[in-house]
Amino acid sequence: MIAFVENLRPRQWTKNLILFAGLIFSQNTAETGLLFRAAFGFFIFCLLSGAVYVMNDIADAAMDRRHPIKKNRPIASGRLDPRTAAFGAIGLVAMSLVSAFLLGRGFGFTAGGYLLLNVVYTFVLKKIVILDVLGIAGGFVLRAVGSVEVLREATDHIPLSPWLILCTALLAMFLGFAKRRAEFVVEQTGTGTIRPTLHNYSELLLNLLIGGSFALTVTAYILYTVSQGTIAQFQTGNLVFTVPFVVTGMSRYLVLVFKDGQGGHPHEILLTDGRIQLSVLGWIITACLVIGLRQS
Repeated sequence: MIAFVENLRPRQWTKNLILFAGLIFSQNTAETGLLFRAAFGFFIFCLLSGAVYVMNDIADAAMDRRHPIKKNRPIASGRLDPRTAAFGAIGLVAMSLVSAFLLGRGFGFTAGGYLLLNVVYTFVLKKIVILDVLGIAGGFVLRAVGSVEVLREATDHIPLSPWLILCTALLAMFLGFAKRRAEFVVEQTGTGTIRPTLHNYSELLLNLLIGGSFALTVTAYILYTVSQGTIAQFQTGNLVFTVPFVVTGMSRYLVLVFKDGQGGHPHEILLTDGRIQLSVLGWIITACLVIGLRQS
């Protein structure tokens, strides 16, 4: 049981915090009913993404055994029987999808789409250069869509913002290419095979993709803060003051990737790097102050 829970990778569930995006950007955090729905949606995606990790580890068990770190995962190390893991994952998928549809058809189809995308990613997309990162970005986009759909049954006043989709996709691409670069550097040392698709990348290509996605993400976020729709929604143009925290956080991530050789585990950096945590906290505080004082 402990090995199965470990295989669900609970430390990576921070990725599902985006399920609260719709609640935050629609300014409904004080609505208890909507907060409960968002929290339930977050929990559903945690279980669903956990099942996806189990599926991925079953498919990659042979390759993981040749990896210096992944060889310690429950299935690769032999601590968890693949058949037991598969039955557990199927149970989580069934429970998650049923619960998702109980929250609303839109949210149910979004959760189903997330599962389908990850099945295709595990067996097809992860083996194709560029599409492997776009597949990851697609998973984050569906989480962002889910953050709105989970609230739709309770209120129809929460539109799906194209800015939310665009910024989420670009940020996920930035993190995805940074992750590939970290893996590429490790594989060049000859310490183990990480993923076959890395042979189709080069360090120069990854550097260009990281730089391009960084610039596009920052540009998209700036345009979001100064767009007429955003100003009308929040009744202020001062959200632009949150931009420095986005730039600072992403720049810190670049330092970790290029100078310190990190980036292979974005969720771990979020949990452990104090400077990035300060950037996130600064963004939250500034956004709350700007929105809270908009009528002053």
